Amino acid sequence: MPSLSCAAGTTDVAPPGWPYSATHDRVGIRPLRIRDSGAWSESRIRNEQWLSPWEGRQPAGPEVPWRERHSTQSYSGMLRVLRREAKDGRCLPFAVTYDDELAGQVTVASIVRGAFQSANVGYWVDGRLAGRGVIPTALAMVVDHCFTTVGLHRVEANVRPENIPSRRVVEKLGFRQEALHERFLFIDNAWRDHLGFAVTVDDVPEGLLRRWTSRENA
Repeated sequence: MPSLSCAAGTTDVAPPGWPYSATHDRVGIRPLRIRDSGAWSESRIRNEQWLSPWEGRQPAGPEVPWRERHSTQSYSGMLRVLRREAKDGRCLPFAVTYDDELAGQVTVASIVRGAFQSANVGYWVDGRLAGRGVIPTALAMVVDHCFTTVGLHRVEANVRPENIPSRRVVEKLGFRQEALHERFLFIDNAWRDHLGFAVTVDDVPEGLLRRWTSRENA
């Protein structure tokens, strides 16, 4: 699913829980790095058919070619924005690794504090690694971190109904389907409906990673 933009606002103190890294077996999460640019660009360009049907863009103006949008120069610009947003406590941009190689991303975005304590999450994985549990494991680690150190109460994910692989991720992890958001994001040259999924800290007192791995090993 597309990585949603981060919410506005600033903070005068260091955001809790960033930077952060963790591993489980062959899967890891860590902050994106400058030196990831080559691997990120190669993976994104190679996976155009796998990823492009689910990627949002601004509806106004000409569409930028996929290869240009995912060049190393584009990565550098994206990383600057994400680092600034992370520093201000508005998002957590994680690289996902598999055997220590870049495999995808999980981005916690639109972090809202106050009475809400909530965020949205977006993710993608290299198509060559799909079906190996990489993103469910990475997302479970990210959600556990959000519910502990970061102090969030709720994490949401919005997925196009047609995006079966992405839906399987949240369904496997036990996110509950809560809503149909009509004409939610501009994707593939049209405003597309999305299904809204969510999980709260009360849903997984044992931790999402523990629940996921126990089901995998059952």
